[in-house]
Amino acid sequence: MSELVLTRKKSRIFREVNTTVTVLAREITIFFKSPGTAIMSLAMPLMMMGMIGGNLMQNMAGGLGFEFGQFMLVGMLVNMLFMVTTMGMTSLVDDHESDFNQEMLVSPVSRYSLVIGKILGAGFAAIISMAGTLIVGLVMGITLPISKLLLILALSPLMCLSGGALAMVIIGLIKSKRTANLAVMLITMPQMFLSGAIIPINNTSGVLLVLNRFMPMTYCLDLMRAVLYAGSPDYDSVVMFNPTVNFIAIAVLTVVCLMIGTFFFAQSEKNR
Repeated sequence: MSELVLTRKKSRIFREVNTTVTVLAREITIFFKSPGTAIMSLAMPLMMMGMIGGNLMQNMAGGLGFEFGQFMLVGMLVNMLFMVTTMGMTSLVDDHESDFNQEMLVSPVSRYSLVIGKILGAGFAAIISMAGTLIVGLVMGITLPISKLLLILALSPLMCLSGGALAMVIIGLIKSKRTANLAVMLITMPQMFLSGAIIPINNTSGVLLVLNRFMPMTYCLDLMRAVLYAGSPDYDSVVMFNPTVNFIAIAVLTVVCLMIGTFFFAQSEKNR
């Protein structure tokens, strides 16, 4: 009897993993079939990193006590992961209009497997955008050690999952593509400035302090910088929290947002 239960559990786990991989593969296929999306994923860093970052490097880098270029590059990498992933999640609205969401939700699999597959699919485009950011950084004379870059790349799916989970809270309530795009921008742009992507927030206080502590990107950025600056004399000047604290905060906020967003998403499809 126990062997039968174990076999069923293994079969269910395999089915859920297969579902996630299938949805992920679908999103990757759509990405490559949409050249405009690929071009935007590479071109967006040119504006974000080149224009905004370049301006800041020339006007506020002096007197910080640490090298601003690498600080900003890591911030832009995480920001692009969040921004591109959340923007990719708006395709759920298109799937809603074509009834694809309902077809997925009536299948005998967990809705979380479907949503996680969707987030990782959107995250694929976000990880591609990292290449554009690194190229712009290279042109600006900002480089990262290969070992640190590989660690950042290894953590990038976690950042995408965090950003996608946050987007699900909005997408689950909105079924208009135009409104969804606007709402996603409203949750990504403030994070870029308030969570420390390009401006240090070590001395932030008051309402701004409260806001950035509730933003997942704050902890994602701090974890990435802890990886980059580990063993560096600038570590204490740049990193705000212990990496373990960052990881726990990311995990908690991601799970909470994923649960709330997936619930709203499933309910909205069920009530059609």
